[in-house]
Amino acid sequence: MTVTVRYTCPHCGAVVSLERPPDLADRSVTKLTQPGWEYATPDDDERESADGIAFVCGEDDVTDLEGTETEGCGRPFYLNFVRYEQGVEFDPNPATYGGPRFDFNG
Repeated sequence: MTVTVRYTCPHCGAVVSLERPPDLADRSVTKLTQPGWEYATPDDDERESADGIAFVCGEDDVTDLEGTETEGCGRPFYLNFVRYEQGVEFDPNPATYGGPRFDFNG
């Protein structure tokens, strides 16, 4: 069983639809990749085992928010899945969706 999930391009607001299993673990949609994460393509059979999905806006069918077909902007954007390490939710290091990060090593 799958469900249709819609993701909005953070660059232009176009909407990409994707058939996925109903047990989603989506964290965020970003303009940039998370450091060290591996991304699958939307048509990759093993995409759910990756760290996320890399889209190119307009590469597949895209619509506006009302469902009217549109071209898209052609820029990449990324769906990031929730990741776990040793049973604890893992935050990207450094997080690209948060504020600045400073490391001070003595």
